[in-house]
Amino acid sequence: MVKNAEQPLLAAYLITGTDELKRQRVVERLRERIEKSGDLSFNSDTFNGETATGEAIVAACNTMPFASDVRLVQVDVVDRLKKDDQEQIISYLESPSETTVLCLIASGLAKNTRLYKAVAKMGPNAIIDCAPPKLRELPTQVRAMATSHGVVITDSAASLLVDLIGENTVALDAELQKLALAHRGTDPINDSEVAAMVSRTAEAKPWEFVDAFSSRNVEKCLMLRTRMESTTPYALLAMCVTRIRELIAARSLGERGQINTLASYLGVPDWRVKNHARWAQAFTGEELRLALLHARDAEQAMKSGTDPETAFQDWYLSVIGRL
Repeated sequence: MVKNAEQPLLAAYLITGTDELKRQRVVERLRERIEKSGDLSFNSDTFNGETATGEAIVAACNTMPFASDVRLVQVDVVDRLKKDDQEQIISYLESPSETTVLCLIASGLAKNTRLYKAVAKMGPNAIIDCAPPKLRELPTQVRAMATSHGVVITDSAASLLVDLIGENTVALDAELQKLALAHRGTDPINDSEVAAMVSRTAEAKPWEFVDAFSSRNVEKCLMLRTRMESTTPYALLAMCVTRIRELIAARSLGERGQINTLASYLGVPDWRVKNHARWAQAFTGEELRLALLHARDAEQAMKSGTDPETAFQDWYLSVIGRL
């Protein structure tokens, strides 16, 4: 990252990661620093990687600045740039202009790509990681973000805001700004204020439903399903069936004292199966076998005229219910 004004500007930076707010703020700081040398309205070009050509980007990089020591060339969604166009930028970076800063922005560019490696050669601070915080870390980040708007928010209110809005940091920051403008007094923003002013926009993740299904949490499954408008019952049925097969494997390996081999057996990372042994113990082997058998019946019903949502709900409630 561009840490302070004493560090010389590099010929190129790659700002990569899915945290939109972090990306925006890094670009803002870079622009502010370059603008100290001259008016950016005369000394900047912005391209979109979905439509730009490498030739046009390189031409802009080789343009001399006007009444300034340096100019800025910004390429958004550079990971969408065609391979041949990326190659032109890579060639340019072999001998970049001394009066241009090339700012490449991506939601994710693999470290093994030629463009990533070419930018990394520009200097130790050329790659700026904007990876998002983990979900469990977001309420803490929301509390820190609130201070930039001159307010304090309670832990529970920050958690509620994340639950309502989701993980998009730009959207979270916008809601915090709205809350800050409406807030009166010096007390922290509380749950009631968030509930009154913020509408739910976040959808539940399919994996959240599958995890609740695995733990036989009927109430949570019903609640999460109401917040998954874009996920079809067909997709969820397939994901739940996959999980059932994984739990059958977990039970089988556990009975043989080999549960530690589950990840390698399934060909997945260890973290993916950290709860499987516990979840598997919540079912009998017969329950898991019948769950698979009845999933076939549910799928047939879904394709034969029965309302898919009703068929799916009847199936998963029969599997996880404790009657």
